[in-house]
Amino acid sequence: MSRWSEKQVRDVAPDAASLSAAARLATPAPWRDTGCNDVLVWGKCQGSGKSAYQVSVDLTGPAYRCSCPSRKFPCKHGLALLMLWSRGALDESGQVADFAQEWAGRRAEKAERTQEAPDRAPADPAAAAKRLEQRLALMSAGIDDFRRWLGDVARSGLAAARSQPYAWWDGTAARLVDSQLPGLAEQVRTMGSQVHAREDWAEHLLDVLGRWWTITCAWQDRDNLSEDETAELRVVLGWAQAAAEVRAGPPRPGPWLVLGAHRSDEGKVQQQRTWLRGPDGEVVQVLDFAGYGEVVAVPQLSGALLDVAVARYPGHPPRRAVFAGDPTSSRVLDSLPGRSSVADALAAAAATIATVPWRDRHPVLLGDVTVAPADAGRPAYLRDDAGHVLPLVEDAPVWLLLALSGGAPLELFGELEDGRFRPLTAVGDGQVTAL
Repeated sequence: MSRWSEKQVRDVAPDAASLSAAARLATPAPWRDTGCNDVLVWGKCQGSGKSAYQVSVDLTGPAYRCSCPSRKFPCKHGLALLMLWSRGALDESGQVADFAQEWAGRRAEKAERTQEAPDRAPADPAAAAKRLEQRLALMSAGIDDFRRWLGDVARSGLAAARSQPYAWWDGTAARLVDSQLPGLAEQVRTMGSQVHAREDWAEHLLDVLGRWWTITCAWQDRDNLSEDETAELRVVLGWAQAAAEVRAGPPRPGPWLVLGAHRSDEGKVQQQRTWLRGPDGEVVQVLDFAGYGEVVAVPQLSGALLDVAVARYPGHPPRRAVFAGDPTSSRVLDSLPGRSSVADALAAAAATIATVPWRDRHPVLLGDVTVAPADAGRPAYLRDDAGHVLPLVEDAPVWLLLALSGGAPLELFGELEDGRFRPLTAVGDGQVTAL
């Protein structure tokens, strides 16, 4: 593994507080028995207690272990150890510490057991068919109720919907959850906040109401949908497919290039989206989730080439995927391929929407765009060399982008959402930077 830069170390920090605490520990004084090799970094950090904390990092994951009580991954000790490693302050000639070697061995054994685990006994086909029939009937009743609700909203008008309390939206969402339609329920709950938070609430609400109506029409016509169309409908409704079923399909070999990642807090669930580009140019999305009290997966580094195969869910591109094994980073690139103009990006998004009308997020790599901050009521935006403009999402790191570019054009990878761009990765001066 090539040595990480301090920027790459900062990118894996779970939060700013951990990063700040790690910076204070990133000195030789509290550390002993440190070392590193091609795949492992290890050391002991003396804290306030009698025993030093044992810290190990597996660079191939990356994966982290520390004997401290923190539930963050990596914790401040792991981050501090990586900072020392990135500065070349660790011995590379010593023998691997016993605690690090033992942990790495357990990880390897667990991975081997997972690959060799026998398949579960098949479920009773008759019982499975009955459960499916009951679920379809429940979902159909929920869709019918939702269609009536949409009709009431249309008749009453958008202003009347906006004047409703949040409990009105939440009650509709609760009925959708009871009908096993959690995907739609989450969208309705989100809209209950957006109608008050967005300046363009009327246009946005009208857009989403049309999208919801299209989803209900697709459900009623589901018997005539193709396999990929059915898969897309299941996703938007929140009907999950087991990852084990997906991994049973044919894998797509790598290396896969990490284009960018975004972590969001969806109510009680954290979601992390990682966009990958395959050797043939195919783009896929890996989703990780963590519930309350859980820790979401460590993000992959933007620009890293991962030596791993992926298994893809059914559906239209860009498809969702899962790693078929533990991803191993071979090297980090200084550029990203496949850039496009603003016009080409919008055309590609329109083509996707024509196939999947409820798809609301599209991966885009824009080339040679300049960043303009918000001014006189106009939101911050991007401008390409053809003069086409694309507004940025409200929480975009505009000043960081200006600092990275110095006002000059740069390449940006991100997500196109409802006509706005969410930057995830910047490319400039021969460096790929996660945002």
